[in-house]
Amino acid sequence: MCRLLAYLGNVETLETLLILPEHSLVVQGYQPMEMTAGLLNADGFGIGWYQHSHEQAHPYLYRNTLPIWNDVNLPHLARYIQASCFLANVRSATPGLAVDLSNCQPYAYERFLFVHNGFIERFRHTLYRPLRAILEDEYYQFIQGMTDSEHLFALVLHNLALMAVPCVMKSLVATLRQVLDLAKSYGVSVSLNVIISDGDRLIASRCASLSPAPSLYWLWDESRQGVIVASERIFTDWRWNSFTEGSVVEFARSHPPEVYVL
Repeated sequence: MCRLLAYLGNVETLETLLILPEHSLVVQGYQPMEMTAGLLNADGFGIGWYQHSHEQAHPYLYRNTLPIWNDVNLPHLARYIQASCFLANVRSATPGLAVDLSNCQPYAYERFLFVHNGFIERFRHTLYRPLRAILEDEYYQFIQGMTDSEHLFALVLHNLALMAVPCVMKSLVATLRQVLDLAKSYGVSVSLNVIISDGDRLIASRCASLSPAPSLYWLWDESRQGVIVASERIFTDWRWNSFTEGSVVEFARSHPPEVYVL
């Protein structure tokens, strides 16, 4: 299991939400409180963000195979980088999958960023080939690593490209349904907590074939005029909301959260 963090709102330094909170993503790297599998997240990390002056441009990435708490450059970068939208991940690698940059999240494609917390059971022996068989060549070739997470992202992009009127939320919903159906037919379990962004919105899912799904929360922060989405609550505040299991929620700058139940 991994731990996720995403933000959309007023411009902030990455340090403010990534490092400074009492239960920051850095702390969740070595002392997570709500992981249902694994003990810590020491197999690399990554951050993706949008330049706040032009969010529609392609995002930037910083990834490392070190544990997040061992990267001596991160505190300096986090004080410097400002963004109104970012996604971050600390990784707990599935046994047998290499700890290298191609397997570190977030993944980026054109204007999109993607992170996933979860798994496809025995992925390389079950849904690996069926998922790849679905993909158009462009998204098949996009995959550089070996993770189920990157394959999920490729399938979201594939489904998005098939739409007459592209809609990221509908593409994610279709992808989750496809994977759940495939998992059922192959008799394997899946866990599909996902966040995807284009810089103007966050779309997040809490989804699994078995209950309980991994934890996922969101909070509207009035002072920042923004939303925080996190695997674990990064600071104490009664306003945190737990995602309903089997739900997909879209957060945008211009309207209230839109909820879809699978």
